[in-house]
Amino acid sequence: MPFRPVHPEKLSTAVVRQIEQLILRGILRPGERLPSERELAERMGVSRPSLRDAIGVLQDTGLLTARPGAGIYVADVLGSAFAPALTQLFARHDEAVFDYLSFRRDMEGLAAERAARLASDTDLAVVQAVFAKMEGAHPKRNSDEEAKLDAQFHMAIIEASHNVVMLHMMRSMYELLREGVFYNRQVMFKQRTTREALLDQHRAINDALQDRDPRAARAAVHAHLDYVERALRDQITAEQNENIALQRLDHETAN
Repeated sequence: MPFRPVHPEKLSTAVVRQIEQLILRGILRPGERLPSERELAERMGVSRPSLRDAIGVLQDTGLLTARPGAGIYVADVLGSAFAPALTQLFARHDEAVFDYLSFRRDMEGLAAERAARLASDTDLAVVQAVFAKMEGAHPKRNSDEEAKLDAQFHMAIIEASHNVVMLHMMRSMYELLREGVFYNRQVMFKQRTTREALLDQHRAINDALQDRDPRAARAAVHAHLDYVERALRDQITAEQNENIALQRLDHETAN
């Protein structure tokens, strides 16, 4: 017979499973500080010894880390997604920039399609809330804030697609973008026409999602990232042309 005895689950095991799920689903994020031991034990309804056992297990598995005098944090589990040598290689070659954009186009198009079909009303409310912040930030012309909200908007769509593998993979990709490995997003926001176009493109993505139109959502993401690619190619060409012009100017003024 296939039946086996049922054993009561230790409280610490249940705590481990719950925290693992929160990390897996992207609710607890790398670098995020957990509540104090006392508060967390109260919230989860367990004793502090049981909580300590669970925290110890999660530290041993590398999901949590202790910072002396500061508390317990979610480990930067994404830090090892790309080796430093590979990250530096990406940064040195324009080829990687456009492969990155092509990868994002495919993944985010799929995520938007999934989100339009599978997202809950609350998921879409989060996307709407981030877009409202983007609209509110637009008149301020703060490129840093706009770039940050841009990343939050795209991440909200990934989260709404409810695929945990895609979630962590894309969060790792956005972290490289935040570090300026692929391109400087702030530069794109400095041009007035580009800023207007980007906001309109994000509006189209949001509208398609709120209408729960998978095909339109995917097409809007593709159109947005195609535009970003063209803008970056134009920027690279302009920089190359300016360098040539400076060489000509140096030559003429030297003679």
